[in-house]
Amino acid sequence: MGEELSSGQQASLLQYLDLLIKWNKAFNLSGVKDPGSMLPRHLLDSLTLMPWITGQHILDVGTGPGLPGIPLAIAFPDKDFSLLDSNGKKTRFVFQARLELELTNVAVHNTRIELYRNEAPVDIIVSRAFSTLADLVAMSRHLLTTNANGLPTRIVAMKGVYPADEIAALPADIRVSRAERVQVPGSEVERHLIELTPDASQNNNGLE
Repeated sequence: MGEELSSGQQASLLQYLDLLIKWNKAFNLSGVKDPGSMLPRHLLDSLTLMPWITGQHILDVGTGPGLPGIPLAIAFPDKDFSLLDSNGKKTRFVFQARLELELTNVAVHNTRIELYRNEAPVDIIVSRAFSTLADLVAMSRHLLTTNANGLPTRIVAMKGVYPADEIAALPADIRVSRAERVQVPGSEVERHLIELTPDASQNNNGLE
């Protein structure tokens, strides 16, 4: 994948995977049951976002069992990650994983995105298999702002096949600033990353 992680980070990723396998047996946190499939479909898939992560504050919406937030927090210990999900069973697992992995850069929130209020400007909102692009924009409008450097909040959505219909349904003030097909080692499933940013030429009601 062209990314480098320390031996300690790799060990933490595998420890997280072990926790997910253990908890999944009792709490059905993931539809992927085969431990061998979890490595490419969960860990490596999450890490395809590494080249896209900039800024300080990253919000993972609909994190489920901590994907992609936990792997990214391990990869970027100097950045702050807020992991949000309305499912209490899943956020309890994420909180336990945070404790066992000693991830001091992770905050866990059991709430809906519409109700979430951030203390610091969000640099990137990431989402994995959460909703349509238009719905994601609508639900996160109150979080779209600019950071101290004057850069707008970016939304990076992880998708399967290229979501042409979802892109066509986006509001006029949101544009696709970047879109790439990514290859996950060990997986033949088609994956795309779609980055959305407010269009300065439009009337950005969601931007403060």
